[in-house]
Amino acid sequence: MSEEFPAYVDVDYTDGEGEDPADYPSLQHKIEKAIDVTRQGLEEYENPAVMWTGGKDSTLTLYFINEVAEEFGYEKPTAVFIDHFQHFDDITDFVERWADEWDIDVVYARNEDVGEYVDEHGLEPGDDIPVDALNEQNQHHIRDILEYEEDDFPFLLDTYVGNHLLKTVALNNALEEYGIDGVISGVRWDEQEARADETFFSPRHDPDIYPPHDRIQPILQFAEADVWDVFWSYVVPETVEAFPDEGYVPESAEDLPEGVSQEDVPISPKYFAGFRSLGSEVSTEKTEEEPAWLQDLENTTERAGRAQDKEDLMERLRDLGYM
Repeated sequence: MSEEFPAYVDVDYTDGEGEDPADYPSLQHKIEKAIDVTRQGLEEYENPAVMWTGGKDSTLTLYFINEVAEEFGYEKPTAVFIDHFQHFDDITDFVERWADEWDIDVVYARNEDVGEYVDEHGLEPGDDIPVDALNEQNQHHIRDILEYEEDDFPFLLDTYVGNHLLKTVALNNALEEYGIDGVISGVRWDEQEARADETFFSPRHDPDIYPPHDRIQPILQFAEADVWDVFWSYVVPETVEAFPDEGYVPESAEDLPEGVSQEDVPISPKYFAGFRSLGSEVSTEKTEEEPAWLQDLENTTERAGRAQDKEDLMERLRDLGYM
């Protein structure tokens, strides 16, 4: 990465400051802004990458990247998938299927040190890992950055130590390994309180915390319902040949238009099954039986199915580099 970073990047770090989804009153306004931010992200950064979890927000972000790259002739960035060892199989299958369909190169970011200890000792989620069994980097993060004082920590993603080691440390190592200067991510203002003050271009330049880079966030302005509106009105009709051009909102996987199967649709099957937010296999539950887009999005919490101890620590985790 250039020692002059971020001098070669010409973006407005205040873009979006003090705004919320209501400042983009129509779906078209939101889409136009997403395209504009995506185009700047692909143009301004020397080696951008997109974070892809297989969830709706990162998949929508990847859709905008595909559209902009193809229309304006940009090279598609690499997708970084953080493998935290506790994924639903459906999600990894989904990512592999659509990476092939959309011709996306995917790299897998893993905390190999933790993974090797887990494999060697046959651990299951929730089992304890001794801090002193890990390498110097992980011990530094646990003791000096997280200031965690216990001798062991549970092998669980949605905890303070687990989330930081399995996701943030893994991501930062990937940023350094691949020389990534711009991380395009699918965070939204309305998704979680700790993200409400984010801007479309957000600097992460402190070398003591993470490899210097910027976060590029094209869909901050989308509410949860907007994401589903765009999928069923634009993304799916433009991706699936047999899908009605005018769009259609199915009531279940069995309610798709004739000639369209669930596998044809670039939406994780977990959303059809009633999940609204996707985390680890062991700590994420479906919120209802009906598909995510048909649930009461306005009066219920999107991340209610996620482990709440991690949700309560979100602001601190984000300060340390979490998405």
